[in-house]
Amino acid sequence: LESLRQHDILVQNIEATLDERLSFGEQLADQVASFGGSWTFILCFGGVLILWIAVNSIAMLGKAFDPFPYILLNLVLSCLAAIQAPVIMMSQNRQEAKDRLRAENDYRVNLKAELEIRHLHSKIDLLLTHQWQRLMEIQQVQTDLLEELGRNR
Repeated sequence: LESLRQHDILVQNIEATLDERLSFGEQLADQVASFGGSWTFILCFGGVLILWIAVNSIAMLGKAFDPFPYILLNLVLSCLAAIQAPVIMMSQNRQEAKDRLRAENDYRVNLKAELEIRHLHSKIDLLLTHQWQRLMEIQQVQTDLLEELGRNR
C-alpha cells in the first residue's frame, strides 16, 4: 500500500541480485550442473564410454587395463555420480530459492497492479457519478427552459 502512495516501482531483477551474491563454489556448481544436463555432456560421455569399451575389448586384446566386467569403469562412473549428484542438488536448491524470490516479486507486483486497477475503477466510478449528476442538472435546465417556452407561447 505504501508503494501506491509513493508511486514506487516494485519490479526487481532477481537474477542480478542473486548472481551478485554467489560464491565461486556456487557458480562452479551451477556451471557443472548446466553442463551435466546438456546434450554435449551426454554425447561426450557416451563417446568416452564407447572408447573405453572399445580399447579394453578390442584394441588391447590380452593386455586390457580394465577387462570385461569393466570394474574400473564402474568405479569411475560411481565416483562421477557421487560427485555430480550433490552438485546438481545444490544447483537445484539455489534455483528453487530464485524461483521463490521471483514468485514473491511477482506477487507484490501483481498485488500493486490489482490495487491500482481498483483505484482507477473507483476514480472512473466517481467521474461517471459526477457526469451523471451533471447530465441530470443539464436535463433539468433544458426541461425548465422547454416549460418556460411552452408557457410563453
